[in-house]
Amino acid sequence: MKTILTNKYISIETRKRALQCYIEPVLMYGCEAWTISKQIQNKLEATEMWFLRRMLRIPWTTKKTNERVLNEANKRRSLVRTIRKRQATFLGHVMRRGKLEHLVTTAKFEGKRSRGRQREKIMDGLATWLGPGKVSDTLAAVKDRDLWRDMIANAYKQGTS
Repeated sequence: MKTILTNKYISIETRKRALQCYIEPVLMYGCEAWTISKQIQNKLEATEMWFLRRMLRIPWTTKKTNERVLNEANKRRSLVRTIRKRQATFLGHVMRRGKLEHLVTTAKFEGKRSRGRQREKIMDGLATWLGPGKVSDTLAAVKDRDLWRDMIANAYKQGTS
């Protein structure tokens, strides 16, 4: 794909479309189950910028800010937002189903908690992405399909990551 994505005779819009169709699905495979920490989010954003810089043939030694590269490509950062949207959609499906996945996602199973700092859960990241509120409010909103879709659409439009 390098020859296609870096070909200067193909328009930037076509190359962005090829990136979106062929590269991003491979990159995001299984992202519904990821727990996105700040460190992983930074790596995903760096990967997205790396792709754009390669497509625009901007060497890494050139001192161009990411905002200038995004303006040059006429694009917004979308990788992390797309992953969060896919996670929220999958979470709604799992929570409405109410089976074993529901128990695992809400962490309501028997046993002791491990020592040390507790791991970040998918629910924590999604609750902050979807807007102010508690995890319990987010879980209550899942039951109403229309409200859940509106919450996801609003969070995606706002561009919060």
